[in-house]
Amino acid sequence: MANLKVIDQKGKDAGEVTLNDDVFGIKPNESVVFDAIIRQRAGRRQGTSKVKNRSAVRGGGKKPWKQKGTGRARQGSIRSPQWRGGGVVFGPTPRSYAYSMPRKQRRLAIKSVLSQKLLDEDLVVLDQLTMSAPKTKEFKSILDGLKVEGKVLVVSDDKNVQYSARNLPNVKVITANGLNVEDVVNYDKLVLTKEAIEKIEKNVEGASAK
Repeated sequence: MANLKVIDQKGKDAGEVTLNDDVFGIKPNESVVFDAIIRQRAGRRQGTSKVKNRSAVRGGGKKPWKQKGTGRARQGSIRSPQWRGGGVVFGPTPRSYAYSMPRKQRRLAIKSVLSQKLLDEDLVVLDQLTMSAPKTKEFKSILDGLKVEGKVLVVSDDKNVQYSARNLPNVKVITANGLNVEDVVNYDKLVLTKEAIEKIEKNVEGASAK
């Protein structure tokens, strides 16, 4: 079990927290992380591209000329693909690019990125993170006090915290249940509360045990 320093919102020492080695202490699996990110990106694709095939193009019901005797190639419709204004062959149609991934692999991916953050010393733990009202300036001062640099991912279920971060560049706030592989990889620093750690460990372990 790894012990990590805990600080408060002002950046002062607030004790230690013990992290579960099954979640934060495994050897990162880069291959599974890569597969998880590709899956996330595929699921976000709209898949709304569409063309008309020959059955969807208006017109072309009459044979343009008789089959034989004209000296020209036989044609059945002016909406065939070789005609201007004809249907498109093998064009895109609306579809979903989402696909499934085994549960164990999904959990291994999130464990891998969390463990990597701990190894890189890019994990910051707070005793709590609460705000009485949505105030961007106040939230920015909290981040400045934590001395986190670069792109920062904050995990918090507090609505006021989520609203306060909306106008801050390079800062994103997500819930513990919304923690995902791509966000953890894309951001330089990961800020967690003790409550968020408990939820994450419970979610990952609970899903793995089923």
